[in-house]
Amino acid sequence: MLPFITHPAFYTITILLQAICVIHCVRSRTQQNWIYLIIFLPLIGSLVYLFSEVITRRDMRNVKAGVGEVFNPSGSLKKLEENFRFSDTFNNRILLADACLAAGQTQRAIHLYEEGLEGAFSENELGISRLILAYYQERRFEDVVKITPRIISLPQFAKSKSHILYAASLGQCGQPEKAESEFKKMNGRFGNFEARYYYALFLRQQNRQEESLNLLHLIAEEIPQLSAVEKRSNRQWLNLSREALRR
Repeated sequence: MLPFITHPAFYTITILLQAICVIHCVRSRTQQNWIYLIIFLPLIGSLVYLFSEVITRRDMRNVKAGVGEVFNPSGSLKKLEENFRFSDTFNNRILLADACLAAGQTQRAIHLYEEGLEGAFSENELGISRLILAYYQERRFEDVVKITPRIISLPQFAKSKSHILYAASLGQCGQPEKAESEFKKMNGRFGNFEARYYYALFLRQQNRQEESLNLLHLIAEEIPQLSAVEKRSNRQWLNLSREALRR
């Protein structure tokens, strides 16, 4: 089984970190380009923003306050709601939806994303990618499969989180051949560890135990050859692959 909630910690931490950065960006009125960097490159973009705009420009008390808002998000949500009521723009809607998603208000986030993806913004990659994530959290796999074709032709889709969730959702929707076709596109050596881990789980789901083990063994064999940076950035998926082998 491949539901988002199987490994909630990574996604929760990433979304919380994004929310901290987005809220800080809105309040400090920094360049809007930061918001897109934070959204499109969740972990890296958020860390770059923190060290460029928060830690180097504010004292640590402000950072602590921002963290507190995310773990108790009513204050930040209220501010974003006020912004949205004052100006019903696509950007304000997405920021509010992201904050709702980070606060665990997934159904509300979905509603906001869906209403935003109309008219001129119906093909917006940012909104669609976030909606795919929200659908997946709610195990609405058919909706993931239905909406993904809107962005599937974009070059950045090939190595995106949305691609992984799309492949996993195809498997959940009884389309194993299509799912495997998508997983194979992401099954390269010395990289794409998250996608390959999910591919191994998919193979196990299909009762192809030997193939699943072979893929996990390949990942384990690659670990000693990775740089320290690569190991750190892929730590969760490398650890999960090793744990799956032990099981």
